[in-house]
Amino acid sequence: MKYRLLIDRRLLWYTAILIFLLGLGLFSGDASMSFLSEFKEFAVEGNAIDMAVGIVLGASFNGVVNSVVNDILMPPIGLLAAWTYYKQGFVDFKIAAFICLGFFVGGLLGAKFATQIPDHLLRKIFGFVLLLVSLKMILTK
Repeated sequence: MKYRLLIDRRLLWYTAILIFLLGLGLFSGDASMSFLSEFKEFAVEGNAIDMAVGIVLGASFNGVVNSVVNDILMPPIGLLAAWTYYKQGFVDFKIAAFICLGFFVGGLLGAKFATQIPDHLLRKIFGFVLLLVSLKMILTK
């Protein structure tokens, strides 16, 4: 079977338009000041430090938002969804108990196994799995 890279024509078209607009934005404006000289002026004036502080604060705020959503908002939403499924008769407690036991035992054994593997080997395994998944995503339909 011959593999080919599947790229949507719309994605290529949108990318070409985006590159064109970025290029137009970089080279438009005052003809006396080029993009590189504007960037040099921006970096020299100390605004780069302000930008770095903004990026760090934005990244930390992103972590706070993710934590609030995952730890505070999602459990009640999951309980409401489970209650709705239970009221409609879609919950089988035998299967739910089996799944809970599987999560518990799997987490326990996985943690014991992962702590026994050296860090460098665990990183290599993780990288190899990421490579395999990415190749599968690229080469399959």
